[in-house]
Amino acid sequence: MIPIIHRTALRRRTWTSQCHPRRLITRQYRACQPLRNNGNDARLTDTGNVIEDDFAVLRDDYQAPRNPIILAHGLLGFDELRLPGVPLPGVHYWHGISEALAAKGVEVITAEVPPSGRIEIRAQRLAEAIERKAGGKSVNIIAGLDSRHMISRMKPGNVKVLSLTTIASPHRGSAFADYVFTSIGPANIPKLYKVLDFFGLETGAFRQLTEEYMTEKFNPRTPDLEGVRYYSYGAAFDPQLTSVFRHSHDIIEKAEGPNDGMVSVASSKWGTYKGTLNHVSHLDLINWTNRLRWWWMWKLTGKARTFNAIAFYLSIADMLAKEDL
Repeated sequence: MIPIIHRTALRRRTWTSQCHPRRLITRQYRACQPLRNNGNDARLTDTGNVIEDDFAVLRDDYQAPRNPIILAHGLLGFDELRLPGVPLPGVHYWHGISEALAAKGVEVITAEVPPSGRIEIRAQRLAEAIERKAGGKSVNIIAGLDSRHMISRMKPGNVKVLSLTTIASPHRGSAFADYVFTSIGPANIPKLYKVLDFFGLETGAFRQLTEEYMTEKFNPRTPDLEGVRYYSYGAAFDPQLTSVFRHSHDIIEKAEGPNDGMVSVASSKWGTYKGTLNHVSHLDLINWTNRLRWWWMWKLTGKARTFNAIAFYLSIADMLAKEDL
């Protein structure tokens, strides 16, 4: 289990390199504040465990839930990308995941929402997609904050949600979002928004990712709905020197503790926390793994790949099936 201690405390983590067994490597970082259930952050029922290699390989015995699974992408996500006028296959956000679920008999519905729209707008589009595609069936959702808003605030009449599973969703915001807004400065934010608007990107979601907005506005206004089961996972890894997440990871780690490069473990916890996926980055979670990174990890440490995103999502489906959902 990854300990959660006060951010002013300094913890030293030690381990022995597998390349040099006698060489002791040390690293210091500031851990995050303890999670406090003050009434706004409800349903923190389990601190979970560190998951090392439970999803390293595919099994043969996955079960399919009785009801469809809705896959909805996160911030800056997409359903499918295609180059205009180019007769090539599109790039799918859920790379190989939806196909693997369907192959095991799971009814999969993908929902496209505005990549950077406000949570309220994304929730409305999500509800419309479910109403259009699910045909009145009860559903299990794998998504994030927009789903929480839809379930709690909108309660669409033709949508019956049985469960919501969130994976590294920033339920308490992100220290990196705070850092970005502070670095840009209030005077320059409107200029940045104009640039993003020029490229067709909405900007409403960015401010909503700050810790202040999530903890003081969104969470108090978005209580969990009775009868819906809430599950969550977090992820954590130590980025290599060349990782695109190195800068964001360091900023989040100093403020919140272990994280996947975008979202901390502490912020990921909501409802029944199923555990922390160790050595897993935010991109690994949607099967956009950099295979070269895993190859280098094996060459340098002798450690084989410990996470397969397809095995992970099949295991979530299996868990929902065993819960009779």
